[in-house]
Amino acid sequence: MTLPDLNLLITLDALLSEGSVAGAARRLRLSPSAMSRALARLRETTGDPLLVRAGRGLVPTPRALALRGQVGGLVRDAQAVLGRAHELDLAGLVRTFTLRVSDGFVENVGAALIARIAAQAPGVRLRFVQKADKDSGPLREGDVDLETGVVGRLASPELRTRALFQDRYIGVMRADHPLGGRNVTLARYLAARHVLVSRRGLESGPMDEALQALGRERDIAAIAGGFSMALALARGTDLIATVPEMHTATLREGMRSFALPFAMPPFTVSMLWHPRMDGDAAHRWLRGCVLAACGTGAPG
Repeated sequence: MTLPDLNLLITLDALLSEGSVAGAARRLRLSPSAMSRALARLRETTGDPLLVRAGRGLVPTPRALALRGQVGGLVRDAQAVLGRAHELDLAGLVRTFTLRVSDGFVENVGAALIARIAAQAPGVRLRFVQKADKDSGPLREGDVDLETGVVGRLASPELRTRALFQDRYIGVMRADHPLGGRNVTLARYLAARHVLVSRRGLESGPMDEALQALGRERDIAAIAGGFSMALALARGTDLIATVPEMHTATLREGMRSFALPFAMPPFTVSMLWHPRMDGDAAHRWLRGCVLAACGTGAPG
């Protein structure tokens, strides 16, 4: 199927608005002869004369009158689509953003993020969904607007990332734990029983890899699917949970935290989004709000 020349819509709009070939030519900065040729093409394409001579001027045919409003609307819509986006009106913005994050992010950052957004754009709503894996499909398919997490080797290279904060692992026990008030040495850490955090139900984690490099092993008594579960178990038992420090700040209230007695490298929590959202003004504003809520500064 041969597609029509859509540039003819602009020509037709100018001709119907001006009512003359000369006026339409001036409006589109064309020569009268070029406009006459364009009118001839329009007549051939539509099968209608569109403008016919009446005395010294031209008058529209019934078909042209019927098309006038429709053509004008199409041209304005095309100009809006292809033109630059208008300045973002936060006060009038009505939109729902979906964020795929962990419980820890919501518990520590969620309230500050909602307060910031409510103050600037009360018509914006946030939908928080659980992050059960590192699959980038929801971002690629547009089901998720923004995601947070540690960017690993398997992260999709097509995604955009921005660091939010650096975190480290620490040990946590209940306030009246038998080790309370004592220096937690490696020997005491290994003598205790532990709760492992693994969303996928694995039987070892990064801490166990670090201990294995030292030729040591800890006693894992329970495996939890998230940090909140692990801390709940540690709060009610003698188990020790090893969790991210910043990510669990609220959850650890009333518990005793301590530095791990062996080396564990820090890690960076970032936000991730699909590059098609780079030019979206509302999405840029959202990224800035997340950065500010995490204490990382202004939008970038």
